[in-house]
Amino acid sequence: MLYNIPYKTKQFFFVLIKLSIVVGAFYFIYNKLIENEQLRLSDFLGFLKENDTFSTKNILFLIILSVFNWFFEILKWKTLVKTIKAISFKEALEQSLGGLTASLITPNRIGDYGAKAIYYSTSHRKRIVLLNLLGNMSQMTITTILGVIGLIVFINKYQIEVDYFKFARFGTIIILLGVFAFFGAKQSKFNIKGYSVSKLLEFIKKIPFRTHLFNLSLSLIRYLIFSFQFYYLLIIFGVEVDYVKAMVVITSMYLLASIIPSITIFDVVVKGSVAVFLFGFVQVNELTILSITTLMWLLNFAIPSIFGSYFVLNFKLPTHKE
Repeated sequence: MLYNIPYKTKQFFFVLIKLSIVVGAFYFIYNKLIENEQLRLSDFLGFLKENDTFSTKNILFLIILSVFNWFFEILKWKTLVKTIKAISFKEALEQSLGGLTASLITPNRIGDYGAKAIYYSTSHRKRIVLLNLLGNMSQMTITTILGVIGLIVFINKYQIEVDYFKFARFGTIIILLGVFAFFGAKQSKFNIKGYSVSKLLEFIKKIPFRTHLFNLSLSLIRYLIFSFQFYYLLIIFGVEVDYVKAMVVITSMYLLASIIPSITIFDVVVKGSVAVFLFGFVQVNELTILSITTLMWLLNFAIPSIFGSYFVLNFKLPTHKE
């Protein structure tokens, strides 16, 4: 039925979709800054001015950290896609930032999967989605490993009361789900995105071990960069805390925030709420933490997505067959 639609009509709807993505992204960024119930824009700007956050040195260093954060994310994507076809760094940049823009208003960044896949021919799209999943899984693996270590230290250090019965019950449920998933994966009829689990595992195994290792290494480097960026903002705002102590709280924060499903545009709210709770144990006031989480969101999500909107608007569907 879609093939009967006139070419000009298809082009009109395609342009309309691209405009909707960009306008939606800009609207939510604007709305998050103007109508943030946690942090009023006037308070946020006043606090930044009071702490001399916008000095040339601070701006330059924060931007450099964000650039390196995205540089390694783009390099990671370029490396993963290379297992299917070689792409340039510029193409990886376009796909990564374009995907970010498309994902901004979708739950758990689902839009990123579709946006990246559409850059490729139909025959490659399922594998591109899987490669994107592998990239995100590697980042989540690093977040989980460091986060669990940080959370254990945090709980022991600050004597957090934990309901071990509920914790054990939750753990049991997770283990049971894992067992069911394992036996379900053994069934040949069980499939994800058109692939049986056995084929998915086979696809993953075909990817060179060096690529998996490089993928995890880049994820670790990214984690160290944006967590240090958070720590640097703490120093800028006059919080007297050593790096190790700060990292215990920061790793715990990223772990807890990452396991809470949310729309990317509300990521700042989720991380802000978690951060306010955790940093309360080290006597950091709420305004400071909310300002930092807002800046982190602006530097690593909002501003890059604005650049990504350029790629979304200039995107053209691939016409060649590969």
